Amino acid sequence: MSDDSKIERHTIAVLVDNEAGVLARVIGLFSGRGYNIESLTVAEVDQAEHTSRITVVTAGTPMVIEQIKAQLERLVPVHKVVDLTAETKAVEREMALIKVAGAGEKRVEALRLSDAFRARVIDTTHSSFVFEVTGAPDKIDAFIGLMRPLGLVDVSRTGVVAIARGAEAM
Repeated sequence: MSDDSKIERHTIAVLVDNEAGVLARVIGLFSGRGYNIESLTVAEVDQAEHTSRITVVTAGTPMVIEQIKAQLERLVPVHKVVDLTAETKAVEREMALIKVAGAGEKRVEALRLSDAFRARVIDTTHSSFVFEVTGAPDKIDAFIGLMRPLGLVDVSRTGVVAIARGAEAM
């Protein structure tokens, strides 16, 4: 398989006007061309400038990633597009709430593992825990995998947020 056809995961940050319909236009660009979104987060980042930051995690060949970035840059409400995977070193984090039900040794093991992963117990009953875990997506995947045999009941994830390292703004 050549490098041109290798599927790569990329985190792309998009600075946009904070107005109705902008997110739908960005999502429409992906869905209309058959590109998959693995993770999506959006929030206002500058109230005075009325701008929001959309962080999209997607996968594709290098050519597809370049097409996605070029098409995003052409959308009218888009101010800037940065491929945090290819253009800079970035910090990525995600938060998840993970519910585990169990008793006895499974309950004790879930607590022990949560300590090792620095997950916080944010709710507890006699038969369940809700853990909050923050970190790189791989860390959260690993924690979820270890909780499965211990009584994993439910998972809610925020999606990836990312920011470039260093002193420069996006």
